[in-house]
Amino acid sequence: MNNPIVNWWRSQQFKLSLKRGDIRRAVQLLQEIQKSGATFSWLEKLFRDKLQLERYFQEYKRQTETLSEQLTAFQQKANLILLPDEEFIKYIYKVFNLIEHDEYKLQSTGIDERIFDDFESRLVEYLKEEFSKIPDKQLFIKLEDALEDINNLKIGQDPDYRFSLTPHVYFMKYFLENVYCIYLAWFLIYQDALLPGKVNILDIAAGPGTVAYGLALFLQSSSGFFHIPQMHISYYSLEKQDAFQFRGLQFWRRYIESRLTTVNAYFRFVTTDIFTCETESNNLPKDFFDFIVISHCFFADPAKKVEANNTYKQIFATSLKNSGYVLLIVQDKKLFKVYDVHQVENQEQEKNVVHKFLAELGLELVWYKYLTSTGSRISLPVAEFGKFAKEKLPKQLYMSPIMQQYFDQKYQSHYILDDYVMLAKKS
Repeated sequence: MNNPIVNWWRSQQFKLSLKRGDIRRAVQLLQEIQKSGATFSWLEKLFRDKLQLERYFQEYKRQTETLSEQLTAFQQKANLILLPDEEFIKYIYKVFNLIEHDEYKLQSTGIDERIFDDFESRLVEYLKEEFSKIPDKQLFIKLEDALEDINNLKIGQDPDYRFSLTPHVYFMKYFLENVYCIYLAWFLIYQDALLPGKVNILDIAAGPGTVAYGLALFLQSSSGFFHIPQMHISYYSLEKQDAFQFRGLQFWRRYIESRLTTVNAYFRFVTTDIFTCETESNNLPKDFFDFIVISHCFFADPAKKVEANNTYKQIFATSLKNSGYVLLIVQDKKLFKVYDVHQVENQEQEKNVVHKFLAELGLELVWYKYLTSTGSRISLPVAEFGKFAKEKLPKQLYMSPIMQQYFDQKYQSHYILDDYVMLAKKS
């Protein structure tokens, strides 16, 4: 009820509260006047407007603080992640002639010649220097023994790796193609803004460090497109063949370290068989790695497969950061052979195989790509593929002559892709 006398008394009390500086009482009286339905005096209107402006200011201040915190968090994340550069991505698609045939199939028939030609030529120089230390007659015998050993890979068996030149033959036959594949895998990770400037990598069954080489060459390709912040790579190589680790590090020091000026790379080499030595996998750093990579170290034999998968799952569970990723690279025929399935142009069948493969490792898919040179999931006949490679695929210009010299190879070597690259997280 609007009572003039009561209203007058409230207004007088309101003025008195303001004079005394009792703002809390003044606010209370203003609310009572408003509820009574009485018309505000000019002083009461002025005080009401003042309170409203103060509320607006406090709200603005809170919003500003929130935005500032969000901006700081974004900047910190941006400093940790190599943000994708549009022009560089266009360059990679152009020089590698990348064609996305569907969501999962990515064809590559090109290469960054300014990076790979130099890398290949320096690798050949290193091999020739190594070979020059061995008398010719002995050299050919040693190479023949190592070639016979490493060719077991073609029939799905593990080489013995007991020969002194087995790492060298691996460099000649498989290393360049595997670096080529790993390079593109790192590009896909970078393209998705998932590559941090400070990165801890565990490479299981690392060989000569193919994973590190692929990343190093990829970072070299970015020169001229954007400034790479001071990167720090901690690379942990887990490999049972010390000869592979030694030769990989030896060539790294000769070639890579002389070219990377903005990347600090710390290497730790652990020589052990993780399938027979449980203690080493337990000794790995806990919750440390941003990426755990397994490239081509998967088994068709059911017992060996279960043993390996259990070891891998243990390592993922204990050593991968919760925010980390697992990068897996599997040769196409090997992936499908495990499940007794023929690879065909069927995306649903392919997805089912990939999901089954990851489920057995306790992993959840982020994405996968089938990297192929031909653009087809179905293998071409040998003669047809040979013609295709000769016309379309990048040549190994420097490696081919020594392959012809030492192994009597009759054809030109090329960079060829036929691998599934899978990025996954812990389930």
